[in-house]
Amino acid sequence: MTMAEARNLLTDNPALYEARFPDPDHTAGRFVDDVLQAYLPGDADGSRTSPTAVLDLGCGTGRDLGFLARRGYHCRGLDQSPAMVDYAQKRYPGVTASLGDLRDFHVGERFDAVICLDSSLLYCHTDSELESCLRCCRTHLRTGGLLVAEMRNGAFFLGNTELLDHPTRSSFQWQGSTWRAETTLWIDHAAQLLRRRRQWQIPDTTDDLVQTSAWRLLFPLELTGHLRRAGFTVRAMFDTPGPRTDRGWPTRSGRVGLPGLGEGPMSGDRMHVIAEAT
Repeated sequence: MTMAEARNLLTDNPALYEARFPDPDHTAGRFVDDVLQAYLPGDADGSRTSPTAVLDLGCGTGRDLGFLARRGYHCRGLDQSPAMVDYAQKRYPGVTASLGDLRDFHVGERFDAVICLDSSLLYCHTDSELESCLRCCRTHLRTGGLLVAEMRNGAFFLGNTELLDHPTRSSFQWQGSTWRAETTLWIDHAAQLLRRRRQWQIPDTTDDLVQTSAWRLLFPLELTGHLRRAGFTVRAMFDTPGPRTDRGWPTRSGRVGLPGLGEGPMSGDRMHVIAEAT
């Protein structure tokens, strides 16, 4: 790979992505497992006669699905990056991944749960893209199935500028080299997008690589309305705890301690949504 060929440095290099965003405690996978154990209906004795089927939209490296597969789930992933899809299938046993666009997809299978973590839902930049995605989610879910989404919280940016308009610097080690990046976030108010410019300093070269991206900023009530119109009922919505929050996700199993609908102030920088297909 040359820098000129890099469409997106991290998503085109899955091992580098996992080095940049390590998750040795499987925080995201445990979050999903706990939510599904708590909210998915079981049989009369609380058990399930067949493995719970999960579709991960924007599955990335497949790391979260790999954890769930080891827990006995039937795991399917969808991602736009060929490198990520290939890596997920080779690296994580029990994971089936395929190329696809979460804004409009069909995989020929129905699931007990669709998960969409790490702000993947926010790549739907317009209402029509978001509505299409949610309709596809509902189509691929059995009645009573769950959509579990984790993302940036648009409400966090109401009067809060601590993450905006100034560069932040980060670095990490991979394969004996130090990778450095300078990142700036700003709000495109007209488009309701959080935009990002990231400049990478490539190890052992004088090259810099500048890449840009954007996420839709969704507010809790706004997202609730979109979900309702797509055939969902919101079962829970909270800002913390969560896999990408400062508090993280606690080590526990089951429903004990899970926030209920409307219990949190929804002012944190992450938003977690559990919605049931009705």
